[in-house]
Amino acid sequence: MYHNYPPPMLVNCSSCRTPLQLPHGARSIRCAICQAVTNIADPRSVPPSSQPPAPSTHTPPPPSSPSPYNHAPPGAPPHAHGRKRAVICGISYRYSRHELKGCINDAKCMRYLLVNKFKFPEDSILMLTEEETDPYRLPTKQNMRMALYWLVQGCQPGDSLLFHYSGHGSRQRNYNGDEVDGYDETLCPLDFETQGMIVDDEINATMVRPLPHGVKLHAIIDACHSGTILDLPFLCRMNRVGQYVWEDHRPASGLWKGTSGGEVISFSGCDDDQTSADTSALSKITSTGAMTYCFIQAIERGHGATYGSILSAMRNAIRSVGSSAGDLGGGAVTSLISMLLTGGSVGLGGGLRQEPQLTACEPFDVYTKPFSL
Repeated sequence: MYHNYPPPMLVNCSSCRTPLQLPHGARSIRCAICQAVTNIADPRSVPPSSQPPAPSTHTPPPPSSPSPYNHAPPGAPPHAHGRKRAVICGISYRYSRHELKGCINDAKCMRYLLVNKFKFPEDSILMLTEEETDPYRLPTKQNMRMALYWLVQGCQPGDSLLFHYSGHGSRQRNYNGDEVDGYDETLCPLDFETQGMIVDDEINATMVRPLPHGVKLHAIIDACHSGTILDLPFLCRMNRVGQYVWEDHRPASGLWKGTSGGEVISFSGCDDDQTSADTSALSKITSTGAMTYCFIQAIERGHGATYGSILSAMRNAIRSVGSSAGDLGGGAVTSLISMLLTGGSVGLGGGLRQEPQLTACEPFDVYTKPFSL
């Protein structure tokens, strides 16, 4: 089947103002958040009018809790240094045959890192995990889609955005020729067995292509087959001694997968043909995603100056054999990891068979470009 995802046409819900993706040719759409129906006027049949449209007579039932997606993050308007906002998604698939043990730990640790190390306001971080009691914050396919729209909605020059995902990833055959390896990479929401997966083409169309000049988006994806999950045009291929080249992953079709002037850089847990570990090898007691753990550890151990230093530190940690976590660097975040993971000694059991990857919308010198969120 031929799949092509143009930049989505969005309309605001007539009731709760949630941005909704309008299917091609549709004349109305029902909001999954508040259930209100928004009618789309056909411009060929409606004469120009200076009068405002009549208010909708439909009164949706009040939701049990307010939707987190119908407004920009609270706080002062953007200033010279911009706003920060993040979506953190950790899925354990509990009580299923797909259950993962470490993903909610990953989400908690990432939130702590953003708040305490990178000064993200607590109310600018949207958490999607099974531990959330708000139904809008469960990591279902619909909620994840809406959260990605929320992340980039109304962003302004100077804003810093982050998307962290820890959960299952997969891949499926690509038929439109826009993948170098012939496969689309996917994320698996909590309800993926009934609702389907989220494909990299959609993630790119939602978050990457609309990103305007002056806005910075980082993605940290701890999942299998996640190397090019944002479908960014360039992949940093690094060898074991830290030498690298940028591979051009722009599709032969000429379809543009970059931004509208913004900057997007993604760390992912492994290459597209690899799996990413949910392992207790990093703790003798409980599990964590190897990639998330090593990313946080790289930052806390002082390897966070550049993108190259982070990537090298992560790869070295995952490859190392018999290393010890007795000294985690003493940072606040790794103190939290010690609390969550009980801080035992760490042995990577001969090294994990995954290599963290770096992709970007444009090539750059990974050892001179400073890392900042």
